[in-house]
Amino acid sequence: MSRDISPRNKILKQRLYFLLESLIIFLVIFLLLLYPSYFISLINETTKIFIPSIYYILRALIIIIAIVLALIFSNFLLQSQKRKIILKEDISPSVNFLNLFKISKHNFKYQLLYGILILFLVFIPLDFFGYLLIPEMLDYVSVSLGVFNEASINSYLLESYIIFLVSAIIIQFSVAFYEEALSRGFLTNRGSEYFNKMSAVIISALFFGLGHFAYILTPTLTPVSIVFPLIWFFQTLFVGIILGMLIIRKRWIFPGIFAHALNNIITVHAIWSYLQGNDFSIVTVYLYIPLLVVSICLFIWQYRRVKEGLSTGIKEFMTYFKNDPKINETTTDKIIRILLDLLFGLIIYAVGIILI
Repeated sequence: MSRDISPRNKILKQRLYFLLESLIIFLVIFLLLLYPSYFISLINETTKIFIPSIYYILRALIIIIAIVLALIFSNFLLQSQKRKIILKEDISPSVNFLNLFKISKHNFKYQLLYGILILFLVFIPLDFFGYLLIPEMLDYVSVSLGVFNEASINSYLLESYIIFLVSAIIIQFSVAFYEEALSRGFLTNRGSEYFNKMSAVIISALFFGLGHFAYILTPTLTPVSIVFPLIWFFQTLFVGIILGMLIIRKRWIFPGIFAHALNNIITVHAIWSYLQGNDFSIVTVYLYIPLLVVSICLFIWQYRRVKEGLSTGIKEFMTYFKNDPKINETTTDKIIRILLDLLFGLIIYAVGIILI
């Protein structure tokens, strides 16, 4: 990096160029998503069973293609300007992005194990205790997803179990695929090539958390307490930090997709059961308690791995609040960096929600 740029200017320029690249990504995604959005208008009594699954599959494929194309274009457009401010050698960001999806015979079992551990030790306890302490959360989530709107893309939650199950598997894997690709594959991974790794994790986690908080904007017949979207925000913010740190450390996106998708499938099962008129105690007994038993068994079995990962993760997270030696930060620079991360996280989210 050039020595004639002060740490404060580097911090700002790194984030400005990353914001510009994010704008390009979101714009390309917006343009390419115009086609699958057409499917929403086709929903009627005869097609509503099939359209949601097709829509989400197309959305996932298009977002992946859009990210790759946009990375190629932005790298060509901004390459000469980024040389002085990017932290890593910027050879092929699109290839770097696609490499996250690689699964080899050697690491498949480890990727699967990490996915299972994240599912049972992070997602399941968060959801269970959230729903247990605030049972109305299930009602809020179902309303936020627009379940009761006949033209809703999530109306499959009101279908018979077989139709619901097939739709849930297809849709939730598609959702996890494109959410992880955008939040972790692009924002975290690409952000870490521009600036401090933990800054990339925080920005992407903020984007992910605000994406779930935004459900408060969903039109409802009755007023919604801000408590529910706030809880959802902090839950997904926490999950976003963990999945972001996994991407940074392992460069694996499959564990996040696997855990994210299965957790969504479990959650929509809880919602489906709730919408059938079952009390949450029924959902707890037949769904969450067996899963929590598995969580406890996994924790005991993998205790050393979990303890080591937790210890390393906490140390890495705490580096975010220390001066970054790579750019010779002062304490004032650090405070500015943290504030700019929050600001740029909000800006990227605002652009994202407008365009996609």
